[in-house]
Amino acid sequence: MEVDLALLADAATIDGSGKLNILGIFDRLGTTSFPTRHPRLSLVLRFAAGVQEVGKHDVGITLKGPGGKEVVRIDGEMNLHAGPRGIAEGVLVPHILNMDGLVFPVAGRYAFDVRVDGEHHVSIPLTVEGPANSAQA
Repeated sequence: MEVDLALLADAATIDGSGKLNILGIFDRLGTTSFPTRHPRLSLVLRFAAGVQEVGKHDVGITLKGPGGKEVVRIDGEMNLHAGPRGIAEGVLVPHILNMDGLVFPVAGRYAFDVRVDGEHHVSIPLTVEGPANSAQA
């Protein structure tokens, strides 16, 4: 299984036909003070899987702050089904994780690291900027 799309957005939805709709892609946030609380961000992922990957997969997402310190960790499971026509050609599985009220303690470079079955697949960078004198370690 691969992650073929990974980004941060203001909002995202998946419609009834499976179409992914994304609004406001970003990789940078600005604030006037720290710690700062961001009202909402959507972590958008799309997994690409082949027929041999039908079944359960562990998915882990970790937000790491400057210096690699873990800020948030989310672990879950995804279960891929073949469906009535199988997935001989493969399948694309969109996933949206809405995060409300996420707190960033200091300015710097953050990253959302995505693991599938214990294997690191992608890091999504996010730079959080603000006045230098308000950032505290």
